Parts: sequence; structure tokens; C-alpha cells
Amino acid sequence: MLDAIAATQPSLSFLTRTWLDIETWRRSARSKVFELLAYNPGDVPLNATVDSRAEEEGLIIDAISYDMPFGPRTRGFFLYPAKHIGRLPAVIALHDHGGFFYYGKEKITAVRNEPRILQEHKKTYYDDRSWATILAKRGFAVLAVDAWLWGSRKIPMDSVNEAFQEPFDDLELDSEEYIRKYNQFWEDNECSLIVDTILNSGINWPGIFSYEDRRSVDYLFTRVEIDPNRIGCGGLSMGGLRAAFLAGLDPRIRCGLCVGFMSTIRGLLRNHIKCPPNHGLLMYVPELFKFLDLPDVIALRAPAPLMVQFNEDDELFSNEGQSAADQKILEIYSKMGHPVNYSGKFYPGPHKFDSVMQEEAFRWFEKWLTN
Repeated sequence: MLDAIAATQPSLSFLTRTWLDIETWRRSARSKVFELLAYNPGDVPLNATVDSRAEEEGLIIDAISYDMPFGPRTRGFFLYPAKHIGRLPAVIALHDHGGFFYYGKEKITAVRNEPRILQEHKKTYYDDRSWATILAKRGFAVLAVDAWLWGSRKIPMDSVNEAFQEPFDDLELDSEEYIRKYNQFWEDNECSLIVDTILNSGINWPGIFSYEDRRSVDYLFTRVEIDPNRIGCGGLSMGGLRAAFLAGLDPRIRCGLCVGFMSTIRGLLRNHIKCPPNHGLLMYVPELFKFLDLPDVIALRAPAPLMVQFNEDDELFSNEGQSAADQKILEIYSKMGHPVNYSGKFYPGPHKFDSVMQEEAFRWFEKWLTN
């Protein structure tokens, strides 16, 4: 029954019918997505600050922060070449989930005295590379900030119900044992303690992270170092999901990259909806699938440049779901007359953003944001 329902083309997909023009379709579809995301806390000043500045290996590294409507300030890194001429192309680097909540931005940027647990994460998912820092060394301004529930935006254990605090009482804060136990606790309880609460409050998690990611674009517009007409975004896994909504919904993003998080919903229904630890309720936007599938969401940016990278042995997705998403995006770009503006590529191996994938992604950004 559910497969038959999922086989129906969502009503606002660009492939559903012949639209009067692209912009009419885009306005209608984006408006519906924003309605369903159900999160609009209103205008909140950024109150952005540069909290420290360092120069390392030819890069200026600003530790920055700015306000959110709720919770602590978001903290991040803004990196750019110390020697540059004119305004720089910029990329918003979106960190992953990975069951690793204790750090956010640090998972994709180079930091001093990296703890072993952080090194292990980078080796597993990024080929032992800090890709945001590498991209900055190639001539980009790069912004990496903590998403809600990660890093500076994580939930302190002393703020949860006392029944959950006891296992942490004798552990030293920031120790490896504490970090591992913290990550495991939230991976085990993320859906039952967080996502269930979010959904029952009347909003949804994509609504929160997509709002916060659009504020990253707002922040870039405050920096005189960047060219506001040359902004890209990209990330792996949850970073890829975030890229789908940011690139699809914010017209200020000129070039998009989604890594390891693109599938049709139909391709997820059997054996791949899991919470915890993978997606399910984490990516759930009530009623969205009636109107747009996930590839339709990211294709809201069409025909602007878009690259999607898939892993052939990705344990989070079926090959059928990934291939169907790739084909659908290509059909949308082709229907608009710009198939070359979309690049969908499959790579051998499990869920990852390795050095080969990174280098191809960097060349994609260079093609569309620097030439």
C-alpha cells in the first residue's frame, strides 16, 4: 500500500505537469515548503562578532559567533586566504551528523591538538582530511558553524532530566570517555527525547536546521571579504540533507553540493527508514511528500549549478532510491534545457566524502564560483 502511494508523482514536482514558467513553479513550490517547515521565529539580529583571529598556513581563521532566536550563540570558523585580491567566492561548509554530537564545525576544519576521537571520525568519513580548511587554501572563503544539537549548540547533560545524568557524574568534562558516552547517549535517545518533542510541539527538525543554515548566508553578507554573488554550500550526510534544503530554498546560493544524502522517499521505505540512527523522523517534514520528493526539493534551485555525489555501497540508502533521485534531478534540469548544470556521480565504497570525491567537488566549486 505505502509503495503504491509513494509511486505517485508529488503534485508540485516540476515533472508533474507543464508549468507556465520556471519562476512561477519555483515560487509556488518554495512557498509550500516554507509553510510545511513550520518554523519562523521572526527577525532576530545576528549581533555577530569576531571573537578571535589567527593566521596559520596562509589562512586567516576567525572564530566567530552570532545569535539565534533560542539557545546559546552559534559559534563557527570563517577561513580565508591571508593574501587575496578582490572579493572571494564563498562556501558554507555543512558538517555531518555521524552520531558525533560533541563537536560540529571541528569535524570538517583543522583545529589544534585534535583529540583522538575527532581524528578517528575524520579518518572514517573524510579520508583523514579537514575538507573545509583545504577548500579555503584553494582560494575560497569558507564558513563552518555548529548546527543546533552539535558543538556550541549541543544540549548540556546537566540540563536534561536528572534520571539521565547519573552515568556522567564521575566523568571529566571534555575527556575522551565523556565525549564517547555523550555521543552514544544522544544517538540512542535523539529520536525519543528530541525529535518526538519537536514534532509534538508543532514544528519539525528540518524546519529548525534550514532556518539556521539560512542565517549562515546572512552572516556571509556581513563580511566584506566575500562576493555575495558567488556563494556555494555543501556537506556530507546530514550536511548533504542540510545542503538540499539550503540550496533548494535560498536563491542566494549560486552553487550546490550534496554528498551522501540523496534518495527518493520511495527508495527509503523498505529497510532504510531508521531512527535511530539514520534518518526517518530526523528528515521528516509532515505532508511534504504529497508535494515534493527530496530530489524535487534540491531541484528547486534548477537550473543553477548542482552536484550530487552518491556512494554505491552506502549503508543508509538503497541503490534504487539513489539512482531514481539522480535520474529525476537530471530530468528536471533537462526539461529546463540545462542538463550540463547538473552533475550526479556515483563512487565505490560506503558512506563517506573521501579525497577523490572532495577533489571533484572542489573543481565543481571552482568551475562555477571562480571562473
